[in-house]
Amino acid sequence: MSSGEPIQNGLNTAAGASVYSPVVLKLYDWWVLGISNRFAWQCSTKNVLLPFFKKHLSKKHLDVGVGTGFYLSHTGLTESNQVTLFDLNANSLRVAAGRVKRAEVRVVAGDVMQASCELQERDYDSISLFYLLHCLPGTMGDKEAAILNLSRYLSRNGVLYGATVLGDEVDHNRLGRLLMKIYNRRGLFSNRMDSIDSLRCLLRRHFESVQVWQHNKVALFVTRDPVMAEIDVPSPERS
Repeated sequence: MSSGEPIQNGLNTAAGASVYSPVVLKLYDWWVLGISNRFAWQCSTKNVLLPFFKKHLSKKHLDVGVGTGFYLSHTGLTESNQVTLFDLNANSLRVAAGRVKRAEVRVVAGDVMQASCELQERDYDSISLFYLLHCLPGTMGDKEAAILNLSRYLSRNGVLYGATVLGDEVDHNRLGRLLMKIYNRRGLFSNRMDSIDSLRCLLRRHFESVQVWQHNKVALFVTRDPVMAEIDVPSPERS
């Protein structure tokens, strides 16, 4: 992975990923999936997010914004599963790949807001984006590039699904407001204006079938049947 800072329309997409050092990743499951989900975002990893992840997981899956690989490591993957891990952070890719046992694993480093020549396959039966959108820079409109880029990799009957922490409109509790302030100030989050309506409108521009619902401070979404558009995809350079 490049050590530079990818820029999309003047937006720094590396800021939300750069925090994931080896030390931070050792604390990630405890802090993000445990403390933050339970007390700040009030969306249980065990009772809400993990069952949701497992429900839509297919044999051929693309996981975008992989974190520590927690969800994949708790889904009972077998040799028949083909998993692609896609992330901007090399540390996250390394840790996640090490936790995904038995399945066939492919690792791709890249920026989800840039069209990628690395993700050449266009027939993933499921694509997951868990806690990715709130880390991407800009408004929900700016994040549209990520959804557009990923939509073309779905199979005909594939599903793109995920979860994201919503912005100020959901009336965060004291801990949530503190984390939102710190994370947005540091560029780890960019979601103060993210609303469930703006998410729904974004997804409806690119998918025929869209389900979006709110669990406390988190929006969950399931989309199918992408509205395909012509997208320029860079070709791998030939020597």
